[in-house]
Amino acid sequence: MAKTKKNMVIVESPAKAKTIGKYLGSSFFVRSSMGHVRDLPERKLSVDIENNFTPEYKIIPSRKKLVSELLADSKKADIVYLASDLDREGEAIAWHLCQALEISDERAKRVTFNEITKDAILDAFNHPGPINMAKVNAQQARRILDRLVGYQISPLLWKKITKGLSAGRVQSVAVRLIVEREKEIKEFKSQEYWKITAELKTISEGKDKSADIKTFKALLQKFGSENIEIKNEQQSNDIISELQKSSYNVIGVKKQTKRNNAPPPFTTSLLQQQASTRLQFSAKKTMLIAQQLYEGVDIGTEGSVGLITYMRTDSFHISEQALASCRKLITGKYGQNYLPEKPNVHASNKKGTQGAHEAIRPTNIEYTPDSVKDYLSKDQYKLYELIWNRFAASQMNPALYAVTDVEIMAGQYTFKAKGRELLFDGHTIISGQEMEKDEQILPPLEKDQKLELIELVPTQHFTQPPPRFTEASLVKTLEKMGIGRPSTYAAIISTIQDRGYVKQEKRAFYATELGTLVTEKLIEHFPKIMDIKFTSHMEDELDKIEDEKIEWLNVLKEFYEPFKTDLERAVGEMKSVKGTPEESNQTCTVCGQPMVVRWGKHGKFLGCSAFPKCKSTLPLDGKGEPAPAETTDQKCEKCGSAMVVKTGRHGKFLACSAYPNCKNTKPLSGEATKVEPTNEKCEKCGSPMVIRSGKKGRFMGCSAYPKCRNIKSLPTGIKCPNEGCGGDLVQRRSKKGGIFFGCSKYPDCDYITKELPDTTDTGKEE
Repeated sequence: MAKTKKNMVIVESPAKAKTIGKYLGSSFFVRSSMGHVRDLPERKLSVDIENNFTPEYKIIPSRKKLVSELLADSKKADIVYLASDLDREGEAIAWHLCQALEISDERAKRVTFNEITKDAILDAFNHPGPINMAKVNAQQARRILDRLVGYQISPLLWKKITKGLSAGRVQSVAVRLIVEREKEIKEFKSQEYWKITAELKTISEGKDKSADIKTFKALLQKFGSENIEIKNEQQSNDIISELQKSSYNVIGVKKQTKRNNAPPPFTTSLLQQQASTRLQFSAKKTMLIAQQLYEGVDIGTEGSVGLITYMRTDSFHISEQALASCRKLITGKYGQNYLPEKPNVHASNKKGTQGAHEAIRPTNIEYTPDSVKDYLSKDQYKLYELIWNRFAASQMNPALYAVTDVEIMAGQYTFKAKGRELLFDGHTIISGQEMEKDEQILPPLEKDQKLELIELVPTQHFTQPPPRFTEASLVKTLEKMGIGRPSTYAAIISTIQDRGYVKQEKRAFYATELGTLVTEKLIEHFPKIMDIKFTSHMEDELDKIEDEKIEWLNVLKEFYEPFKTDLERAVGEMKSVKGTPEESNQTCTVCGQPMVVRWGKHGKFLGCSAFPKCKSTLPLDGKGEPAPAETTDQKCEKCGSAMVVKTGRHGKFLACSAYPNCKNTKPLSGEATKVEPTNEKCEKCGSPMVIRSGKKGRFMGCSAYPKCRNIKSLPTGIKCPNEGCGGDLVQRRSKKGGIFFGCSKYPDCDYITKELPDTTDTGKEE
């Protein structure tokens, strides 16, 4: 009897493995690598610059056990199919797996697909190919460039400013945009101006005039042939005095029908922008949920189904099959009037767009948002509905509007009124585009028609500074300027906030004092690295590596020589802010020594001049003054003094105002005294377990405390995604204080993730 061939398939995540596995026959077994298994070690440069920038890759410590298991499984297989994502990162994951698992070229088969559906998967496995080394080299070049910049500039910042700082080839340029916008806002000088709006009416010549009165508004635009500028209230009042004596006549009416064309389907950046604007999702959250929708969601009897196509793309291209299905649905659900004669084609003006890729769309238009709503989390449903609606709308007829522009003369002054009326809703029936608040429907007006003035309304205005960046506008700007690529926007935005260089308040980005200082230092000493055009040029160079137009080593050499020169010069010329600390008029409450202004990871602060003998610190406010303690009405249980709010490494807490004589502290809202019951029993004494909160966050502890001190990590209610594990994800805290989620069966299962998924599917690591 002939031996049955066994084929191994490796994907990035358990969710993707689950969805793909059901489409392949019994001769295949699917495993997940949990993303990258090899990378440059963290504690050193790991790039041999003198030896053609040779990278020193190592197995990621948390992946060693997994790699051993994959190695054992791969030896059982005749062929190993590498089915990671179709972008550069996915290609690099496939190549690293081959290296780590010692898979020969003869046994390694690369398969790529844009959607996780049965047809797409079977077609991909029927047409496997080799690993695309041009893509791998483009990814390697990016990784090495980022390592060279980050690991050689960051130590310099540690030496000259403070420990813990870092710089990034792309992220630092993104911070520059926000810092420069901050400066524009601070330097902006607002100017006063006034607008005058006339409320007018038409009266019919019929007997019952009151029934036919039509009112509308017009804005003052010109005096004579010149555009009018009203600079103050006095000027506005003088003009109104003249206008009240004038007669009002229509001198021109222009009517036209305008089309509002269907929007294009989503690319990565457009999806992030719209999800931010409409759903208030961060870019990181948007990509995490999109990954879940792409890799597969269990929708009942059909099992795990990939609901959207690959979500990292800059192309508007749509497959013929998807277009045909969409057009059929539009006709059946909305009617023939909504379907254009030919499919809408949305061309991209962006150079380097991957035309072979597709836009983000539903894998099956028949999976309407309502039909799958019961199987999705609240956020998954919102994002899927946004993607589905956008795709369907992109293939609809335009909306049609009757637009009327009217000019009205009053003495030497000209008013303009604009009206817009919807004639056919077209794509807006799905896309939801509405009329602007100040738009109006005008009554029928004709040239030489007399109008009656109801009221003149003056309004005061002031010129506004440029708006602060939001996530949506920052992503739009990064794309427009060629900084980064679709797959990097979410990481860029997360990184610049994690570093403390920018902060987000009411969805707007503010540059911090530290971000401004670091940016100024980098611009002064690394002008090329911080140059927007140069950063965009480097992205184009990476694209050319992928297109096999240039060699990746040549790009690294071209970059590194001038960078090395700048680095050597900066080491000697960059001025340190660590020199003589800035004096203050504050005295240390602990030891009585003078307090001085120092720099830290979060900006300026007051520190004791007797450091390191005394480590007392005080925060500073935005004006460089000691931030006043936030008082409360609570009293210290130990000494009776007032409790005040302070901020530590784990956030805000309550502390006694009599410090250092009394060092009593407690959680801000008194969470330590509150407990939440659970259904679990203590394994040591049998008492009920309760949920408590402490300095390191929430945890589960025995209700018999202090007699029984049993504690354990707080369960999340989400199963570990590793196949066959059966454990639960629990919240843990690292030695550095960071929160992460790990398997309850550790060390038997070493799965960890920084971002808790909304479902049991973890998705691809960002």
